[in-house]
Amino acid sequence: MQVTTIGVDLAKNVFQVHGITESEEVVFNRPLRRAQFLSFFEKLDPCLVGMESCSSAHHWARKLTALGHEVRLIPPMYVKPYVKRGKSDAIDAEAICEALTRPTMRFVAIKTVEQQSLLSLHRARDLLVRQRTQLINGLRGLVAEFGIFIPRGLARVISFAEDITLGEVLDLPEIANEVILNLSEQLMSLHKRIRWYEERLKLVAKEDARVRLLRTIPGVGAVTASAIIASIGDGHQFQNGREFAAWLGLTPANKSSGGKEKLGRITKMGDQYLRSLLVVGMTSLVRQTRSHPERASKWLTSLLERKPARVATVAMANKTARIVWAVLTRNEPYNPRAAV
Repeated sequence: MQVTTIGVDLAKNVFQVHGITESEEVVFNRPLRRAQFLSFFEKLDPCLVGMESCSSAHHWARKLTALGHEVRLIPPMYVKPYVKRGKSDAIDAEAICEALTRPTMRFVAIKTVEQQSLLSLHRARDLLVRQRTQLINGLRGLVAEFGIFIPRGLARVISFAEDITLGEVLDLPEIANEVILNLSEQLMSLHKRIRWYEERLKLVAKEDARVRLLRTIPGVGAVTASAIIASIGDGHQFQNGREFAAWLGLTPANKSSGGKEKLGRITKMGDQYLRSLLVVGMTSLVRQTRSHPERASKWLTSLLERKPARVATVAMANKTARIVWAVLTRNEPYNPRAAV
């Protein structure tokens, strides 16, 4: 029997494969060790292969594509409705295979090695930024117990830690000074590593023409632009800008029923990292608008007059996501007049 469709449940060492024919007759549902995986597919004629999009899915998708198979990655949340009952590798592989054959199913674009390499920069930087935030909060809370107040803001905390590492001694017991010195040295080391990642991202931004195009959009810097390119490439997997904004979770949740349209808050169901970068960029743009209203767009100024700053920030992020898609797919720099 000729296998036409295969659902693969990925894991670290043991993979489950579920294969069916064109008439949807089950041919096999069996486990494979990691070392057997590629050799198994080498013996098969080219077929349609589906996998849940996860950390290793893009690697295996590239490998199977090189063998001549057509590979499609499915978001895990879209596979869940096809799990009939219980939870096992065999059941999951069957559900993936069934979801793969649905005509309205949505798929994830396979990332290249270059895209994943660039994303590794962003993920490492994001990890260190979160660690730095934890360390700052811990340091501020610790010195506050001794009546020492560090003003809010990254620059002020870094300045405090730098003074401590350069030899400043607080009027505290020796043990407390040693602890504060160790935390300050750790904070300065983390801050230095984060700066390295940011400088490396700026170098990438200079080399990539698509990143330079995105940086023409107000509120989109080198970090945000390179993260978008690493995540979606040229953006052609989305049919329009609204679809990209929905993928980021920036569109309102639709809860309409009985002919009555009801829109709620944004879904927040997409890429959290990209969404946060866009919102932070728009927050900076809103601050610039308030300090220099003569430079702001009329649309943003009127929006701030009618809505709270946070609502306006998210609305701007939604609009910017659509502009990003247009700039990428048209391969043209941002034109303010066309965006009005």
